[in-house]
Amino acid sequence: MTNRATTSFPILDVLAERWSPRAFDQSATLTMADLGPAFEAARWAPSANNLQPWSFIVGFRGDEAFEAIVATLSGFNASWAPHASALVVTITNTLTASGRQNVSARYDLGQAVAHFSIQAQANGLSVHQMGGFDIETLTDSLGVNEPLEIVTVLAVGTAGDPATLSDEMAERELAPRERKDVSEFVR
Repeated sequence: MTNRATTSFPILDVLAERWSPRAFDQSATLTMADLGPAFEAARWAPSANNLQPWSFIVGFRGDEAFEAIVATLSGFNASWAPHASALVVTITNTLTASGRQNVSARYDLGQAVAHFSIQAQANGLSVHQMGGFDIETLTDSLGVNEPLEIVTVLAVGTAGDPATLSDEMAERELAPRERKDVSEFVR
């Protein structure tokens, strides 16, 4: 399924075709080699002072990390995200090497995740970013300690059939994509 954006200005196809599905092909599997190009793209994302304050923990469907992540999902995420082939926890380091607060840490992680998402899309994978999870439980279960901080979870896999979702979720999945007009956020 594709859900191409209707844009006011021409953009790259990979950007117009990128979207965040909730329906994933439950039979599709991924390996670290499959995700390698996306992580390589994340590696080369812009980074303030070249600190590269990002790291990731990957769980593949059926392994311990995946199950630990699934156990913390909340709301709608708990119903669809376990069908993804992989769940990726995004982490940032909030301090510089000298111990000062890295005010760009979350921004830089966002850049890395954006690069990851676009490369994944170019390789035929879909990524859906989530904030609906129990961050404290996930932090404890994965052993993430300060100054590292979990920010989001990514569901990664091959887009699937919206008919596998609840009626409410399928309706959202099939709805036309909407975004603010450029004129609303650029002045």
